Amino acid sequence: MSKEFNVPPVIFPSGGNPVLTATTERRPTAPFEPRPSNPIPFMSFDVGSAAASTSFPAPQFGSGSMGGSANFDDEPPLFEELGINTKQIWSKTVSILNPFRATIPNLHDEADLAGPFLFLMAFGLFQLLAGKIHFGIISGWVTVAALFLYAVFNMLAGRQGTLDLYRCLSLIGYCMLPIAILSALSLFIPQGGLVIFVTAVVFVIWSTRVCTRLLVEVARWDEHCGLVAYACFLVYLLFSLLVVF
Repeated sequence: MSKEFNVPPVIFPSGGNPVLTATTERRPTAPFEPRPSNPIPFMSFDVGSAAASTSFPAPQFGSGSMGGSANFDDEPPLFEELGINTKQIWSKTVSILNPFRATIPNLHDEADLAGPFLFLMAFGLFQLLAGKIHFGIISGWVTVAALFLYAVFNMLAGRQGTLDLYRCLSLIGYCMLPIAILSALSLFIPQGGLVIFVTAVVFVIWSTRVCTRLLVEVARWDEHCGLVAYACFLVYLLFSLLVVF
């Protein structure tokens, strides 16, 4: 036995668009609202409190700044921090200018390299003005000369020798002052003449005299001074050849 189904009739409007009635009127839909979720942890903060927490403290002027300037005033000079005693360098320079006697006893017992470096640089600069670049030669010859005098003096003195290499290098550098003066005078003296040779011999004897005296005074050993003077003469004669030739 077959079943019968009741199918409602289909009505097609004549205008081609469905007729909107009160019951079929579309209502405006609400805008898209995302699903509420937990806020991001690093975004959940109060702007006012964050600004207050990250604000830098205001600078304070007055007694604090005066205390900072007082701390700078209490600091020692730069030369003293570097171990450069300008008064001692000046006293040693004056003692070199007097080749016959020491102005202050035991002045060169405390060695330094600031004064020798100054004299060696002056010697090299005067040679540079003469058209000769000898900075490398000067530094190498000073090192070899210090080793040479140190070995010669201690071999002559034996166990009585108290001269160390550092003080020997300091004395050789300080006694380079006459050679530096010779280098300055050579700018005004004709090269290759008799005058420059006689001037060079005088300044070499000056440096030899001072260096021998200081070596004997510092090491407290006065024997075989002639051999020590001969070694010093060879050292400064070598430097004078850079000026003459």
